[in-house]
Amino acid sequence: MTRILVIGAAGNTGRPIAEGLTAEGFTVRTATRDMRPPVAAAAEHVRFDWADPSTHGAALEGVDRMYILAPALVEDPSSLMTPVLERALSGGVRRVVLLSASVVPEGGPGLGQVHHFLRTQAPEWSVLQPSWFMQNFFLPGHHHADSLQRDGTLVTATGQGRVGFVAAEDIAAVGVRALADERSHDAAHVITGPQALSYDDLAAILSRVTGRPIRHVHATPEEAQRHLQASGMPEVYARFLTMLDTLIRDGAEDRVTDTVLRVTGRAPRDFESFARARR
Repeated sequence: MTRILVIGAAGNTGRPIAEGLTAEGFTVRTATRDMRPPVAAAAEHVRFDWADPSTHGAALEGVDRMYILAPALVEDPSSLMTPVLERALSGGVRRVVLLSASVVPEGGPGLGQVHHFLRTQAPEWSVLQPSWFMQNFFLPGHHHADSLQRDGTLVTATGQGRVGFVAAEDIAAVGVRALADERSHDAAHVITGPQALSYDDLAAILSRVTGRPIRHVHATPEEAQRHLQASGMPEVYARFLTMLDTLIRDGAEDRVTDTVLRVTGRAPRDFESFARARR
């Protein structure tokens, strides 16, 4: 029986992936930094930490396929992830599905290196490259959600740049198929929602949905970075997010793909419907 390891199974994509695979009859081993299982129906649960080799053996034992995502707030996750993946492949794992991002090219720094490793070394592989998550505007603890709750603003250096915002559930649906389908996808899936929206567009939609005045504050990169650091974000990560803002401003995320419909057979959620379900 196929055993699938889901790392980050308490997260926005890991939890629905674990639940979806369990519903399809796979043996699912969830892995988080907490000993408490996040998905009650999963067959097995282990503690896992990329930075703690003592947790790796139990997680990988008897695994055929695995879903992986980067450790949080690590500048170069490839330094932690690649040795674990080498161990996994040598131990019999055949298929690996990686959560990356649409803005990270294969071979680029960090996750781009993990992407390249999987494409060239794994017998079966897929890389999920989603655009920005719709959940970012609703989850307490995310800087956008906190800013909206605090004073009704979105502060970015994105200018008029547009993004194909996508729901985590739609990313997870693609991930389930990449792990569950008999034939490996062996592909990089760029995943977006059905519309490319600017942050001005988002502010207008959120104003309409919530009945609150929401505005997008057009900041310079320097102002945006100071805003992030003032919220308690480490300087290196604030600088990285501000750099991503400038890529959005310059058009890097202004696209819409048919990946969700093509892979799952259903259309992705639009932002206004998503917001109304969570208002």
